[in-house]
Formats: sequence, C-alpha cells, structure tokens
Amino acid sequence: MTPEERTEIQTLFERRNGLNELASILTAYNADLYEKLVNDLGETSTKFQGWWNRMAEKYQWESAENSNWEINFDTCEIYLVTP
Repeated sequence: MTPEERTEIQTLFERRNGLNELASILTAYNADLYEKLVNDLGETSTKFQGWWNRMAEKYQWESAENSNWEINFDTCEIYLVTP
C-alpha cells in the first residue's frame, strides 16, 4: 500500500473515532447538531468501509470468516486479524 492510501484511511479512522467520541457525549437534546453528527458519522463510516473494500480488491488481500483487517499506520502494513 502506498503512503497516500495509508493517509487516506488514517484520516477516515481518526475522523470516525472523533465522531464516535462526540456521539458518546452529545445528547439528542440539540436535535439539529445531533442529526448532523449522525449523518456525518454515517458518511464517514461508509467511506471508511469503501476504502477497505477498494484496497482489498486492488491488492487481493486474503480474508476469512469473522475476521477483519488492521493497518499499522507507521509501516503501511495490513494484517488479517482472526478470532
């Protein structure tokens, strides 16, 4: 994987984590802000999964039932994590 591809998923990873943290402290009391957060989180999660799908196809990564891939952001290496 290229450093550019790594940076793309790292940005999405950090954004998704930040939105999840915000969701844990934000209540539905502010409906407009909550709705924006939910929409943004949905879009970011879709982009995040789309990146993994594109890269898996591009690089022909192995997969296994009930497993997921993880990335080492320092080395750009991908690992298959199985239960």
